[in-house]
Amino acid sequence: MPTGLTQDAGWEIGVSRTIHRPPSAVWDFVTAPEGAALWLGLDGPLPTEKGAPYRTADGIEGEIRSYRARDRVRLTHGTSTLQVAVTAGSSEDRTVLRFHQERLASAEEREERRTHWKSVMDRVEAELT
Repeated sequence: MPTGLTQDAGWEIGVSRTIHRPPSAVWDFVTAPEGAALWLGLDGPLPTEKGAPYRTADGIEGEIRSYRARDRVRLTHGTSTLQVAVTAGSSEDRTVLRFHQERLASAEEREERRTHWKSVMDRVEAELT
């Protein structure tokens, strides 16, 4: 089976990075309107209630599947599923931020999303440092 293709979730991509900020600062940023606009394209706050719908500025619709404060949010994003997770790193001022997207249509879409999430990581890190 090719890299990135799973039996259950189709094509998927995961991108993670250690950011030199406390987990609470990273979580607060990615769930605030400014951060949610950066990684999700929202024009407003990120919903937190399971089942809550959202619509991005470019028309992609989805809903919140789960929201665990200070940990992760999982949501549908068009036909794919997206998860954002924040975990403590090896010290108080280090955090691992992860974006994982599954149910992608093809290897080509997987590579496009890899490029996208790496760019998002660069922008999140720039905003936080």
